Amino acid sequence: MSVVIAEISSAPLDVAAHLAAVSHDQAGAVSSFVGLVRNHDPQVHGEVTRLDYSAHPDTARMLRKIAAEVAASCGDSEGNIEVRLAVSHRIGELAVGDCAVVVCASSAHRAHAIRCCSELIERVKHELPIWKRQHTADGVAHWVGIS
Repeated sequence: MSVVIAEISSAPLDVAAHLAAVSHDQAGAVSSFVGLVRNHDPQVHGEVTRLDYSAHPDTARMLRKIAAEVAASCGDSEGNIEVRLAVSHRIGELAVGDCAVVVCASSAHRAHAIRCCSELIERVKHELPIWKRQHTADGVAHWVGIS
């Protein structure tokens, strides 16, 4: 069980690099999730034209911790199933269609890889201190996820 990529980046995310990073001879399955910027949000009136992601200074450390915990929980008790994880989240200004988050998980079997990938993206979305400001075509900016 290992985390091969866990980073916060202001540069565009490379999905192929994440897939390659988790690939290995024992991996019969790689599951991935790619989150893209969409042009709408049910909580916002109007067309979304771009996003600004900002992050807490400890976000990179927290992402590595979350990924390590998921890697530990996804392995079997005998250490027979090797799981590799790769996760990155983008910060800064992103246009519609840009990649905001990439999660990849490899394992010997598809169900296991899918479960690990799902667990990692859910923890990232719920626990990572990243904030999103959506800009709409009418020039208004809306913070999302801030109370």
